[in-house]
This record gives sequence, structure tokens and C-alpha cells, in this order.
Amino acid sequence: MIFQINTDNHLTVSSEYAEKIEAMVVGEVDHFAEHLTRIEVYLSDQNAHKETATDKRCNIEVRLKGKPPVVVSDDGATYDQAITGAAAKLKTTLHTIIEKSRGH
Repeated sequence: MIFQINTDNHLTVSSEYAEKIEAMVVGEVDHFAEHLTRIEVYLSDQNAHKETATDKRCNIEVRLKGKPPVVVSDDGATYDQAITGAAAKLKTTLHTIIEKSRGH
């Protein structure tokens, strides 16, 4: 499985933080790893010029074997909050998709 992090031009991700992001996301969806080919995380600051309550956004796109891509997003006051929220949404979405494909 390929894991990739992309950011807008207002953020630079250190290698340590990239590892933390990967652990946060993969930790939520590792149960579905056999169905995934790629995970892309995109972090952005919606209002880079001013601080607002939930201006950090995390979009996660997942490629499933033999299925169209799945995209979820979440906003938070910090990138960690946005990543955690998006990863939780992704886990729920993948569970629904995979269980439906199994006929449950």
C-alpha cells in the first residue's frame, strides 16, 4: 500500500510529523489494508491569513482494489484534530463499503 502526504503552500511537514500522520491514519484503517492500494492525505489551511476556530482541513483519498476512490474530509482547530476526524470518518466509510461488498 502506498501512503502519500500532500500539503498546501502554507505548510511544510517534517519527516517525524509525516510518520505520526501515517501512524494516525493507518492505525484507523489497518483492518482494511488488504483492500487498499493507496492512501493520500492532503492538509490545508483554509484561512492562512487569519486564525479561525476550524481552519485546518484534512482530506483523505483512498484507493480500493477494484472500486472507485473514496474521499473523506474533516476540519479542526489543529491538523491533528482534522486528521483524527478524517481518519475516523474513513474507517466508518470503509467499513460500510466493504461490508456491503461482502453482502452483509
